[in-house]
Amino acid sequence: MSLLLVINGTGDNWGPEPWRRRFSERLPGRLIASSTDSGHDRAAFRYAAVWKPEPGLLAGYPKLEVIFNLGAGVDALLKDATLPGLPLVRVVDTDLTKRMTEYVVLHCLMHHRRQRMLDAAQSRGEWAAKDQWASSAMRVGILGMGELGCDAAEVLSRIGFDVAGWSRTRKSVPGVRSYAGSEELDAFLGRTDILVALVPLTPETDGILNRSLFERLARDGRLEAPVLINAGRGGLQVEADILSCLDDGTLGAATLDVFRTEPLPADSPFWRHPKVTVTPHNAADSDAEAISDYVVRQIERFERGESLQNVVDRSRGY
Repeated sequence: MSLLLVINGTGDNWGPEPWRRRFSERLPGRLIASSTDSGHDRAAFRYAAVWKPEPGLLAGYPKLEVIFNLGAGVDALLKDATLPGLPLVRVVDTDLTKRMTEYVVLHCLMHHRRQRMLDAAQSRGEWAAKDQWASSAMRVGILGMGELGCDAAEVLSRIGFDVAGWSRTRKSVPGVRSYAGSEELDAFLGRTDILVALVPLTPETDGILNRSLFERLARDGRLEAPVLINAGRGGLQVEADILSCLDDGTLGAATLDVFRTEPLPADSPFWRHPKVTVTPHNAADSDAEAISDYVVRQIERFERGESLQNVVDRSRGY
């Protein structure tokens, strides 16, 4: 059966042709075609591997049985009212999970060890020998305890941080305090010095990172003010609120990997704000070879009559 590629990516790894090569190597003898190719029979395709497809495009392929999204977030796909009601499979891969955990740990440590302050002191030629507290004195809160959040929380706890996680339903991670549901959100926020946002983007979480939430973070921690790390989705954050909260001291610093408009425009104040670290949506910039292996394993499972893994619950949005 044929595999349709609908890829709107850039760079050496994420353009359509590298994906065609990867899948052709792994699925020999099958037609692997791009939606931009001319002359192919739209009824020939059983599977689609997609990244940022144009709204309405997939509805034109009548025999599709499974859609594979080549990333973890499916919020953009679900906004397409014409999206066929087929199983939609998201990527859950150990490579992606490990990369996200690396990012979260890196930036928690940077804020905990005040690396930006030390960088500024170095630029001035200043020996800024300040006392450093232990990691156990730093309270990290993971907002969103899915596959990515649970792994990051477990590693941070092993390093020694005081870690808690919040999710819709209670999760059990060794060494991590669990909060669940809207009734426990305030208690979770009130004990958090560094907030790490990893929730999926859904109608319920759109704009959740706003002034009201920031004002409920801990005010009695070691840092001058609480810190935000958003490595989830750009739509989670109200960007004007982040900037104003940084300016008035409600937030002490922010690390932002995602934005509502990407690439981040050159005139965005985030680029030049002294309390902001910007990264180009690469927190979990996964190995395309590993993702290709994952999709092929799912196709093989499906053709053996086994259930697909990590199928999106469309009612929840993830």
